[in-house]
Amino acid sequence: MNRAPADRPPRSWLYVPATRPDRVAKALAGPAEAVVVDLEDAVPAHAKERARTTVLDLAEHAPRPFHVRVNDLDGPWGARDLEALARAPLAGLRLPKAETADQVRRAADALAAGRPLPLYVLLESALGVENAFAVATAHPAVAGISLGEADLRASLRATADTALDWARSRVVNAARAAGLPSPVQSVHTDIADESGLRASSERGRAMGFFGRSVIHPRQVPAVHAAYTPGPREHREAAELLAALEDARSHGSSAFLTRDGRFVDPAVVHAARAVLAFAPDTPSDTEEKTP
Repeated sequence: MNRAPADRPPRSWLYVPATRPDRVAKALAGPAEAVVVDLEDAVPAHAKERARTTVLDLAEHAPRPFHVRVNDLDGPWGARDLEALARAPLAGLRLPKAETADQVRRAADALAAGRPLPLYVLLESALGVENAFAVATAHPAVAGISLGEADLRASLRATADTALDWARSRVVNAARAAGLPSPVQSVHTDIADESGLRASSERGRAMGFFGRSVIHPRQVPAVHAAYTPGPREHREAAELLAALEDARSHGSSAFLTRDGRFVDPAVVHAARAVLAFAPDTPSDTEEKTP
């Protein structure tokens, strides 16, 4: 069983169909740092009600809390999902296909009768991306926003992956402007393409994402590798913080490193984020994107 330390968000969010409790059990005991039990895309219409009941039972008996992706609030099942799950012992809820702040507030209001549950809002349309900051600041229950890229690509009628770069940066900026964690990167749908997943995840980290949604356990190691600072990056961060302590002893909070880089509080914050990780391997031959 793998869980992210309390001082950082998960690197991997593994989606599992609510109709497969056996897979949920394996996921909760596996390497993914967060598990999302899916009531939406992975569940056919005729199985929605039964899947919701299954999630409630799983939540009561699971060895650790998990997240649930509910159905679209404007569809026939979303409101009932929220009503049923409001009191469940969950880690959080993922709200799909959100486009407006009002939808988010409606979801938060529907959960108000139960214990507070963090809302992770998925933006999957052109309108949702345009309203990213309004959605991110719609309610104190919003704990994160991210993209659903498959639906967004269809919404934009885009065929090139790079066509989504503006939307990606928009959501990263909106999340950070709202004081939320860096968004979780959308899924890489080709399960067999490990090298493509790794490269895409490294690029996602460089663009400001942190962590990634995955649809199969075999994708977890590549995502963890991409979102874990390498030993050299770790060492440089430690050296920078040591230099900061020396500068502070001389009455300064900003300084130049030996190789001429200017260090201010923002750089220090980034170094501390790197040190939240232990390097995966003793080798520093592998460069990571900062």
